[in-house]
Amino acid sequence: MSRAAATAAERWEVPLPPYRGDGERQVVAQVTEPAGAPRAVVLIWPAMAVSASYYAPFCAELAELGIAAVAADLRGQGESRPRPDRSSGYGYDELASRDWPGVVAAVRERFGARVPLYLLGHSIGGQVSVLYAAREPAGVDGLVFVAAGSVDHRGFPGASGLRVLLSTQLASLVSRVWGYFPGHRLGFAGRQPARLIRDWARIARTGEFQPSGADVVYADRLADVRLPVLAVSVAGDTLAPPSAVDRLCATLPSSVVERWHFEPDEGVRVDHVRWARAGAPVAARIRAWADGL
Repeated sequence: MSRAAATAAERWEVPLPPYRGDGERQVVAQVTEPAGAPRAVVLIWPAMAVSASYYAPFCAELAELGIAAVAADLRGQGESRPRPDRSSGYGYDELASRDWPGVVAAVRERFGARVPLYLLGHSIGGQVSVLYAAREPAGVDGLVFVAAGSVDHRGFPGASGLRVLLSTQLASLVSRVWGYFPGHRLGFAGRQPARLIRDWARIARTGEFQPSGADVVYADRLADVRLPVLAVSVAGDTLAPPSAVDRLCATLPSSVVERWHFEPDEGVRVDHVRWARAGAPVAARIRAWADGL
């Protein structure tokens, strides 16, 4: 497997048009390109409270394997604007129907339609990517989940399922009372809009991927998605254990899923977030998977 030097990460501003009175907004991405023409592009959507810049070492690993990497901040996270507050009325559906398509279109325009484009969803990034695929099944060439699982409490082993159920419903209650979720004060998930947290809590409670305000029945469309999927669970990840990753994959019953569990070398610690700082094996697995398609 050949390796080529990666270019330095470039800051890329992707403006998105206003929708339903939500005003102008901007997604900021970090672009890392290989030295030569990319063999593929991976668009990374982060976890809650994780900025795009955090994935820089992982993006460099991808670029050294000839794959361009675009890490995009979620709406209101990192450098993207505006910040969530009590006026924020968006949730999973708005991300899947507006933000994901807007950034995918910008990436396609930048790199060309002939270069394969794969979405890499981390945690909530994987959950929303599933909904995006239901809306635009031909929008990308495949999906990659890394440390991304369904938050359905039944997908967690033992007592951890009850903890997931209680904590997500409490977060939903806090967001209703506060007007948004003050995760930056509580030390979990960062500052998030109330509606997004309610959508997240609904998945935990019911297992259904049907966010509020959606104009489509996602379950009907998910059954028809036929995309190649690489799903990676991570050792030590209590927020997306292998059983939760399997639950997320089960939302795409017609897709061909390749599963892999990332066990790092001895002495290397990874978890739900740290995998991105020791992600060379994950990058190599993505390259091998993409080459085999």
